[in-house]
Amino acid sequence: MALFEKMNDAIKDRDLDAYLALYSEDAVFVRHQSGTEMSKPEFGDMMKKMLASDVTDFGSRRRIYENDDIIVVHSVNDYPDGSREAVLMACTKKDGKITRVETGATPLQK
Repeated sequence: MALFEKMNDAIKDRDLDAYLALYSEDAVFVRHQSGTEMSKPEFGDMMKKMLASDVTDFGSRRRIYENDDIIVVHSVNDYPDGSREAVLMACTKKDGKITRVETGATPLQK
């Protein structure tokens, strides 16, 4: 199973442990809003809150591209604060784990 399928299944199942297991321990997440970086534990805390919320909807996720080095994913996400974004996520991979995530997002009207 490709990493995208594992990622997508973990999101659908709201399984934080399975989702975070896809990331290396030194993984970095770059926030598109500010350009600041989060460590895996910080990213995990954010994801825990999102996955715990009944309002968060990661929509229909599409794999744009995947190989041994990168996964590119597109989704339309609804967040607990009432916002909606079209998100393009680029995940750099090494040794079968995600090592870096950068996103770009476009705010959408609901």
